[in-house]
Amino acid sequence: MSPKMTVMLVIFFLYTTIHQLSPVFSSDPDPVQDYCLPSPHTKLCKNTSSITVDDFIYSGIKHPGKFTNKFSGVPVSASVFPALNTLGMSLVRADFEVGGINVPHYHPRATEVAYVLEGKVYSGFVDTSNKVYAKVIEKGEVMVFPRGVLHFQMNVGDSRATIIGSFDSQNPGSVKLPTALFGSGIDDELLEKAFGLKGKDIDKLKKRFRE
Repeated sequence: MSPKMTVMLVIFFLYTTIHQLSPVFSSDPDPVQDYCLPSPHTKLCKNTSSITVDDFIYSGIKHPGKFTNKFSGVPVSASVFPALNTLGMSLVRADFEVGGINVPHYHPRATEVAYVLEGKVYSGFVDTSNKVYAKVIEKGEVMVFPRGVLHFQMNVGDSRATIIGSFDSQNPGSVKLPTALFGSGIDDELLEKAFGLKGKDIDKLKKRFRE
């Protein structure tokens, strides 16, 4: 066997071994076909004869969504863009008025890559050792938020900011801490003890974040 062939075999076996032993897996199962646009009448995929190029195009994030407290988030998942079904990815458009924030939250099923389209955004996350990684990122920059870690964003510029977030799951999930803690019905006594707050303070927070 030639030296070149020996090197190629070593590389192949190393690659195969590393990927077999690697603990890293994709968030969603690998697709077994090119695409699967769900039929509106059955749980099966639509017949390709009824699919056109327009099925693979979505225009719903050309503009910001409705703003609440200076923030707007427009998710793009398979529920609104069926072409994403089985592809293991989704998107979100986030817009911030000056001073607007995306409250601390996490995605239990996906890593997020956030790309700044416009503006300056204080962006960061907290890892499981409570270490904060945060910095102001600007137009053209990207930040990654590992799956399941708490992260946050705030517009610190003097004009509107826009971010496009990409997820490696078609259903990343989103748990917003203020709503999860004070809008979900957790017992008041537990919250008082956990945060050192009085009952009236808990009531105010619950009224604010109750959905």
